[in-house]
Amino acid sequence: MKVTVAPDSLKESLTASEAARAIARGLRKASSQVEPVLVPMGDGGEGTTEAMVEATGGSYHKASVSDPLGRPITATWGVCGDGKTTIVEMAQASGLELLQPNERNPMLTSTRGTGELIRAALDFGAERIIIGIGGSATVDGGTGMAEALGVRFFDARGGPVTNCCGGRLGRICDIDAEGLDPRVKDVEIVVASDVANPLTGPDGAARTYGPQKGATGEQTEELERALCALAEAIRTKLGVEIADLPGAGAAGGLGAGLVAFLGARLRSGVETVMEAVQLREKMAGSELVVTAEGRIDWQSAFGKTVLGVASAAREQGIPTVVLAGSLGPGHERIYAAGVAGVFPIVDGPMTLQDALERADVLLEKAAESVMRLWLAAGGRPRG
Repeated sequence: MKVTVAPDSLKESLTASEAARAIARGLRKASSQVEPVLVPMGDGGEGTTEAMVEATGGSYHKASVSDPLGRPITATWGVCGDGKTTIVEMAQASGLELLQPNERNPMLTSTRGTGELIRAALDFGAERIIIGIGGSATVDGGTGMAEALGVRFFDARGGPVTNCCGGRLGRICDIDAEGLDPRVKDVEIVVASDVANPLTGPDGAARTYGPQKGATGEQTEELERALCALAEAIRTKLGVEIADLPGAGAAGGLGAGLVAFLGARLRSGVETVMEAVQLREKMAGSELVVTAEGRIDWQSAFGKTVLGVASAAREQGIPTVVLAGSLGPGHERIYAAGVAGVFPIVDGPMTLQDALERADVLLEKAAESVMRLWLAAGGRPRG
């Protein structure tokens, strides 16, 4: 009995590969006739590099870059098995989890490190760069990234605006992209994102995500005004309309910056990963698909990994079971995607820390229970 195992990572506890192995162990405990096919997944956020490298037999590489506050760190990026496609996760360089809670301030954080990771991929000779932009600590419209790759910014008096970050966005009135790394134009750049927010407005980068990154109410409105001004500068100086572009507001406007400055193409993160790891091809002929995520709530119905996996399975008439670290309000929405069942993995009262530390065991037990139920309900193997 072929079962496709395609989980996302469970934040702060398991990588997607670790989660897949735990699920597979549980399935085999329920029946020796189960043949798990492991396809670790991601949606553009953390774990995307690992999922794509492992699925394609690729390789990992290191680069020295700037963290969100400009401190030197070492970040990991990947190369797919074709040797031509590279994977960059902005969370590796500009992610919120790189900061202590008291350091989170989008007025000070920058995407410079993400630009440095892109430069590392260019130095490698990449023909295609996939950039996952989940988990950011920034609201700088991608200006830090662009500056790292040679774009220059100026204020109303013609003075340079350097060390771009959220707090300096409002000073930008002019843009000079002549110094952009010339290798960019010869590379296909795909942005893998799991959100469709525009750059500005009520659902834009500042008002939707600014507070999550440490912005006060006053700072949020300052960032909103600055992003509006940046969008206008990009329109007049570069001829690119990005203010209302779906996905432009992802990662604090990095989506907009990648489109405007590098000519990138925005795509669904989970769809990009599914295509790269050939999920549809690998799940063909499966009796069941099992996926997992740390938390399932109303947001899971908007481009998250479990939704993408379930939709791909439904195309082939394969039922999907979702295992979750926790269930939040509105998780029922994912049933509309063809999900057969959603099960929390926590098996009794415990602290969050205990749940994180025992995630592999809990996931294994939940997978075993699901498979035993599946078999009892009419699944074919009885071994």
